[in-house]
Amino acid sequence: MTKDVKKVVLAYSGGLDTSVILRWLQDAYGAEVVTFTADLGQGGELEPARKKAEMLGIKQIFVEDLREEFVRDYVFPMFRGAALYEGTYLLGTSIARPLIAKRQIEIAAETGADAVSHGATGKGNDQVRFELGYYALNPGIRVIAPWREWDLTSRTRLIEYAEKHQIPIPKDKRGEAPYSQDANLLHISSEGKVLEDPWIEADDSIYTRVVAPWDAPDKVTEITIDFERGDAVAVNGEKMSPATLLTKLNELGGANGIGILDIVENRFVGMKSRGVYETPGGTVLFAARRAMESITLDRGAMHQRDELMPRYAELIYNGFWFAPEREMLQAAIDKAAERVTGTVRLKLYKGNVMVTGRKSPNSLYDEALVTFEEDQVYDQRDAQGFIKLNALRLMTLKRNGG
Repeated sequence: MTKDVKKVVLAYSGGLDTSVILRWLQDAYGAEVVTFTADLGQGGELEPARKKAEMLGIKQIFVEDLREEFVRDYVFPMFRGAALYEGTYLLGTSIARPLIAKRQIEIAAETGADAVSHGATGKGNDQVRFELGYYALNPGIRVIAPWREWDLTSRTRLIEYAEKHQIPIPKDKRGEAPYSQDANLLHISSEGKVLEDPWIEADDSIYTRVVAPWDAPDKVTEITIDFERGDAVAVNGEKMSPATLLTKLNELGGANGIGILDIVENRFVGMKSRGVYETPGGTVLFAARRAMESITLDRGAMHQRDELMPRYAELIYNGFWFAPEREMLQAAIDKAAERVTGTVRLKLYKGNVMVTGRKSPNSLYDEALVTFEEDQVYDQRDAQGFIKLNALRLMTLKRNGG
């Protein structure tokens, strides 16, 4: 392991792990450390991270509000693709990593740093996502992944290291956490510890953004969401910025117990992992977009996009946001989304999202065609030839012993 690193940009949360990493980088590499703390809507104040970095002697500290960029340039494009990993997961953690990686590389260029570092472990997906992003944007960058190098392999050893170097440890970090959590504006994930047995039910105390459905109000909440060219732009008729809109949907969905998901997923690194995810606003938005698409997208376009979706979702999950194949798929997805404009009406109730109406100036729904009443548009006798032509190969197969 060569240690000819002069300056490193660390993705820094201010928590126990990254605070220890900060000091370890100084000790192990003798490098100057630049900290970067991103506000992606995880909640809580970020200024403590700045103050802690200052206390640890850091001179170049970046604390940035990236919420609007996160939703506008990452979450919304992903939602245009109707992305669900393994049919269920809305990719809340996955979609945050490319933006953090991009900004780290930019800061490295601005500050003259020759390396970047992250706090992801050697067992998870995030190490892959961060590092694929780094290398895609700067092939010559040096990447330092402490969890793959150091011998601080337990929580106890991390705390001992922090105490030895007088790194402040929050009281809630001294006890054994029931699970590990990661949050941003799209979701909160909980993994590890008591959740490692996939049979054990998560306790209600796990929920921080969503009210447990059984505790949600016994009252329906009705809302409307407006779309323009594939993206949500208003809730209940009020125009909002992307981050403000997702925040509003989080509030509405969370209060009604919407967006809880308990799954076992296949990590890119090869193991299965159990997680409990809270994605209230994203769950509402996903349902609304599908409803909007149902009357604005041609059948062929919708089905083609849906065929692309599993591959698109897998690329994001695995960390290939900046790969050319993801960008190629995105171009096709965005072309289809150009027609997705209009309004969807929904009811939210005890964990359920129910679509009750949709309208659009681009609607392909033709009441004159679909009516069960008498019409002058559709000749039902035409269906006979259509069926016979489609049945031709089936009849031929049967007649010849198939």
